[in-house]
Amino acid sequence: MAQYAERGSRSAAHLQQRSNTQTSDYHQQHRMAMDEEDSRHHENGGSGVDAHGNVNGSRQYPPNPGPIVDVDTTAISRQNSTSSNASSALAESSEERLRQTLSANGHTHSDGRQCRKRSAQCLATTFSGHSEHSEHSAMAGAHDDNYQDFYEFDRAIARHGFEDEYNSEAYLALLEQVFYMYYTDKRHETGGNPKEETQTFPLQEWRMRDRLKTVSAALVLCLNLGVDPPDIIKTNPCAKLECWVDPTANPAQKPLETIGKNLQQQYETLSIRTRYKQYLDPFVEDTKKFCCSLRRNAKDERILFHYNGHGVPKPTASGEIWVFNKNYTQYIPISLYDLQTWLGAPSIFVYDCSDAGNIVTNFNRFIKKHEEENVELRNKDPNAIITNYNDCIQLAACATKETLPMNPNLPADLFTCCLTTPIEIAIRFFVLQNPLPNNLSVDMAFKIPGRLQERRTPLGELNWIFTAITDTIAWNTLDRPLFKKLFRQDLMVAALFRNFLLAQRIMREYQCHPISSPALEETHNHHLWQSWDLAVEMVLAQLPKLNEPTENGEPYEYQHSTFFTEQLTAFEVYLSQGAVDKKPPDQLPIVLQVLLSQVHRLRALILLSKFLDLGPWAVNLALSIGIFPYVLKLLQSAAAELKPVMVFIWARILAVDSSCQSDLLKDNGYQYFIQILSPASGIPVGNVSEHRAMCAFILTMFCKDFHQGQVVCMAPGVMGACLAHLGESDNPLLRQWACLCMSQLWNDYSDAKWQGIAAGAHLRLCDLVMDPVPEVRAAALFALTTFLGIPELTPEVMSIEQEVASRVLIITGDGSNMVRKELVVFFSYFIKRFENKFMVTAYEQLVHEREYILTGGRSVHMDANSRVFSGHARGDSNGSIPSNGDATKRRDQHPGISDSSIFAAVWKAILLFAVDPFPEVAQSAGVVVDYIHLALMESPLGGATQDVIDDISKANLRPMSFGLDEAWPDKKTPDSPSSTSKQDGYFTLSLRRSVSIAASLKNLALGYGSGDNAPQKNGTASLGRRSAMMTPLPRTPPEWNRPPEESDQLSSSASYASAKHPSSRNFHQRPQGQNPVIPLKSKFLEWSTEYFREPQMKPAEADEPGSLDYNQRLWRRTRNEKIIIDTQPQKERAGNSRWDAPAGLFNNGSQPMRLLYHQFESHLVAVDDKDNVSVWDWSRALKMNRFSNGNPKGTRITEVKFLNEDDVALLMTGSQEGVVRIYRNYESQQDVELVSAWRALTDLLPSNRSSGLVAEWQQGRGSMLVGGDVRVIRVWDAPREMCLQDIPARSGSCITSLTSEQVAGNILAAGFGDGAVRVYDRRLPPRDSMIKVWKDQKAWIVKVHMQRGGLRELVSGSVSGDVLLWDIRMDAPIRQFLAHRNGMRSLSVHEHAPVMATGSVHHDIKVWNMNAPTMEPLSTFRPYSSFLHQNRSSPITALTFHPHRMALACSGIGDNHINMFHCDSKGGI
Repeated sequence: MAQYAERGSRSAAHLQQRSNTQTSDYHQQHRMAMDEEDSRHHENGGSGVDAHGNVNGSRQYPPNPGPIVDVDTTAISRQNSTSSNASSALAESSEERLRQTLSANGHTHSDGRQCRKRSAQCLATTFSGHSEHSEHSAMAGAHDDNYQDFYEFDRAIARHGFEDEYNSEAYLALLEQVFYMYYTDKRHETGGNPKEETQTFPLQEWRMRDRLKTVSAALVLCLNLGVDPPDIIKTNPCAKLECWVDPTANPAQKPLETIGKNLQQQYETLSIRTRYKQYLDPFVEDTKKFCCSLRRNAKDERILFHYNGHGVPKPTASGEIWVFNKNYTQYIPISLYDLQTWLGAPSIFVYDCSDAGNIVTNFNRFIKKHEEENVELRNKDPNAIITNYNDCIQLAACATKETLPMNPNLPADLFTCCLTTPIEIAIRFFVLQNPLPNNLSVDMAFKIPGRLQERRTPLGELNWIFTAITDTIAWNTLDRPLFKKLFRQDLMVAALFRNFLLAQRIMREYQCHPISSPALEETHNHHLWQSWDLAVEMVLAQLPKLNEPTENGEPYEYQHSTFFTEQLTAFEVYLSQGAVDKKPPDQLPIVLQVLLSQVHRLRALILLSKFLDLGPWAVNLALSIGIFPYVLKLLQSAAAELKPVMVFIWARILAVDSSCQSDLLKDNGYQYFIQILSPASGIPVGNVSEHRAMCAFILTMFCKDFHQGQVVCMAPGVMGACLAHLGESDNPLLRQWACLCMSQLWNDYSDAKWQGIAAGAHLRLCDLVMDPVPEVRAAALFALTTFLGIPELTPEVMSIEQEVASRVLIITGDGSNMVRKELVVFFSYFIKRFENKFMVTAYEQLVHEREYILTGGRSVHMDANSRVFSGHARGDSNGSIPSNGDATKRRDQHPGISDSSIFAAVWKAILLFAVDPFPEVAQSAGVVVDYIHLALMESPLGGATQDVIDDISKANLRPMSFGLDEAWPDKKTPDSPSSTSKQDGYFTLSLRRSVSIAASLKNLALGYGSGDNAPQKNGTASLGRRSAMMTPLPRTPPEWNRPPEESDQLSSSASYASAKHPSSRNFHQRPQGQNPVIPLKSKFLEWSTEYFREPQMKPAEADEPGSLDYNQRLWRRTRNEKIIIDTQPQKERAGNSRWDAPAGLFNNGSQPMRLLYHQFESHLVAVDDKDNVSVWDWSRALKMNRFSNGNPKGTRITEVKFLNEDDVALLMTGSQEGVVRIYRNYESQQDVELVSAWRALTDLLPSNRSSGLVAEWQQGRGSMLVGGDVRVIRVWDAPREMCLQDIPARSGSCITSLTSEQVAGNILAAGFGDGAVRVYDRRLPPRDSMIKVWKDQKAWIVKVHMQRGGLRELVSGSVSGDVLLWDIRMDAPIRQFLAHRNGMRSLSVHEHAPVMATGSVHHDIKVWNMNAPTMEPLSTFRPYSSFLHQNRSSPITALTFHPHRMALACSGIGDNHINMFHCDSKGGI
């Protein structure tokens, strides 16, 4: 059992490990350490001693911080990721090469740090302080004059007191953590959808639906002893033995009867239940009689016809066989056509005679004749009963024109002996063929002790080995259907064909070639025959001692064969090689045979479980070989050591084929898993919870669509066990499958639902919708969905179901697409359940919308119980909000029936989901909305509904926007009927659906417009703004407290949705014209089941050294390290060189508003003023991709970030309506996909100073900090995909910029529209988290940024042109200067070099050295503008440094070009 726990059940540990792709953000920390070391080097003149007492010349590899999360968070997902990162071995190898590179000119020194491996799947080796748990010493640093200051933190001059934090015990403990890759779990790779049929391994039919039995056998012996046939000339001496009887030894004892009796006994060893009948030297009339009688008695079962023709002539040219006349004076031929007619089919024929191949040839010819007759008969009478003669099997001793061997050392019926006594003839053959001198005789075969049926005896063990070898040879040689037919359909046929393989081997040595129909490939030279010879030799070597008289009362102890042990070892070697190309293992049939032995059973089961873990193809192979009856029988075993491996094997079988439910029901096999699932039961393995999760999965599949399974599982306490496991905090997989098990237990089964109600199961599941693991949340929703629908809709039932619906409303803003999809499915069941009530709710919603339109109100009445939306009121000219609008008054005077009800809340939630940013969620919710609206139109309310629709259509709804033009009275534009397009109306008459209603509700909730009727930034208003900028301004003009984009005169040629909008993987668009049907069908159970079809015991492909993914990851890591090292000397030049050397010019095709460099790839991302994202390869000046972000018209992309930059990066965009979208393969036009999308900000506030959504990504913690037009900073956790906390912004102004310290991720800073900069500490309670506020700046903060490396400078700049440098420990700025007198539009800070760049509103850029004694720009220059767009007042809208290289990209308003510059003529790139 310990062996299994260590070797066979490794999957259980993998179940508990987090499948998020794990990696160390080694490069970032590497670079940060270099930066700080460089700073210290310059400060101290290249010498000194650091806080650890190390001389500056020594180098230390940087520590690797990890996420600060609780235990449950570090095991967030239990679904395997298809893009798992390489193991720590990869990191160690690349780090070793890096060390060698750095040590090329110096010596290696130990730095004293320890490397601690936290996970086998970790890409990078992490570094920590001294720890008693450390396992590996860290790589030593090296001395190099050029890089002497790379690897030491400069704790003496780092800003903000970080030198103390980085040297603290808490920080050193933090370094022991690991970094993870995010949004690469299976739920992201698959979009939460199961694989399509084309992507899955097809389930092969492994059950023998047409299993047959050989019920009768005719043993026909035509020997005519004493008379030789006329066409045979026998040698002298000659083979005499027939069935091991010498007929000439004692003629008086009726040798013919003895031979017949022996033949029957030999066949009985093959099949004891077959009825045998001997026909000794029969005459023709009796032959016909007994053949017809056999078929009549056998009915549709198989008949065996054994023919020994040693005493009659060879078959005729037409294949006729000979018998006798009644007087035995003549040989009478029997036509094969007649024989077929008498015996019918199915039958098996054995021909032991010379020239037997001729019989086979002619037999097949007559089968074709029968088929032709059957066709004619069926044409005459379609109902005629016909016989399929193709189901006839033939075994012949030799081919055409071959004569049976007459070797006197062999029996005359050598073929029959091979078929019926294989062990005896095989040993005799071995003795005859053995070239070595020995004392063995040909009669030794009959002296081997034991019985064939007793595997522990020498004879029984040989028979067992023979069966395993012949089965394996057939498995490896024949195609699967033929193997199944010959070796699994009929026990008699299987035994004969196993022995036929031996006949092929033996008789070839005597110039005979046995043939069969169906024909088999040649197997006489298969390598396993050598193993058979070895097994025979080992037995014969012990035979003399076994047969010696007992000495001293102690018999000789037989030494068992090592055959099975060796074959299991060979199978283990096969598994260790990873099943290359899915080649079936040669030893699989042997493993099946080993299961019969208690000695090898546990090891065989462990190896079998490893094989099944390879995937569905392996499960199919195991089932087709016949493994199922064995593992089914083992469920009756009480052996505790078999329980873990049996659970694992059955989980894999049911994951591939769930049709085994009736088999588990039979003999109460399901009880085996119920017992293990019980919390009170014990199982001898360390990872008990993983095996219980497998038991929950097995019982889930047992109950799925199987009412008998539900009934038998309800009584033994399965429900109680599942409820107990819902609190299993250490294993999310168990919680997930406990939910799914309950879902199938009570699905369409009222008794189980009432049992769940009595136990409070539905309330426990409602609590789980806030579980930190998205798969568990989705599983809880899936279970609650199946909980709905008790047939008797009593008030009690209605109250329970409404309570469930109200409790799940809390997760309408969940960050996981999969959870939201399941929530929509739940709502579809709930809406279908109360369809009439929702029709009334939908009608009243339309009426309220009409009132809203006709009164011009800006608030939607909401009750306290339906907190789906935040109502917003339109401000007057002074920005105040009226207390009551006409719309509100009218609704208060005429309250709706559904107001303040759960139905209104659910309906508004489903309307919001109809415009969800994730396409699958939106499409599913759209189906529900369509269904209800169509039902409403066909209901008695249809006429009134049509009137409301007509009113809405005629109203020509005004723009639903809180844009700037509408908020300011001096910038209003007159409403025009032509300004509203049909697609933006509230209801499209042709489709009669309400997606646009949902869109308008979204606008009400978020405060943004949709459609072409959004405010246009041109015309008089634009002129007014432009003239305002040209007039003399006070020190802080009002415009400087407004968004800089407000003054832009955009001339972008791009439009919304002008490029492809990426969709999620496996997403299929709903066909046009398809009628909506609810309830929706969830695919979550099928998706979850795939977990048990995927390998869990072995590392992912990317973790296997030598694999393509592994090598690619290794190459990327080496490249990243090279970039970090190569760019270090450039930092010194950056602070004293010019930055106006052009490096590239790209025509983006649309106005770039945000630019972003990838750290290591040569990618530059540009987003424009609408929804277009362009990806450039700046090294080749090539546009790689352009796609649409999908944000609504009237909004723009306000944030763009890279995730997982160390490996394969993802691209994150944030748009003005508060939505975050994440893309993979962003650089590929064909492969770009939407990974995830959710509404990160759900309560955007209406404001005339909008910053949209701003975000900061913390790779080390997997946290996304989101702010904007809200009063809080929202912290989203990537592994959980949920909001962890809201940090109060403590400001009435919008957040314009976010930044944070990236090492530990505790400190964050935010800039605001009123010029304030606030600093927060996440370690404090949210209400007390603000630790510093600076109000030195009075204008809109363009950007606030904290360096990731260098001195960790914290820089803020405002639109008034002033730039301030801060230390969070001080109340005043440590440095400040005026970068631009007439206003500043953009600011960028290099992550590692002490430089920053500012862009003015007059199209000039200045680059500054932050550490210079006097603040004079290093360079002042203007980026290129096309001839038609040259404008000295064109602001610099986009400005960004490369994170490592000394490169700068920028762009200005009115021009579509992107300019690149580097720091001097030496390149910097």
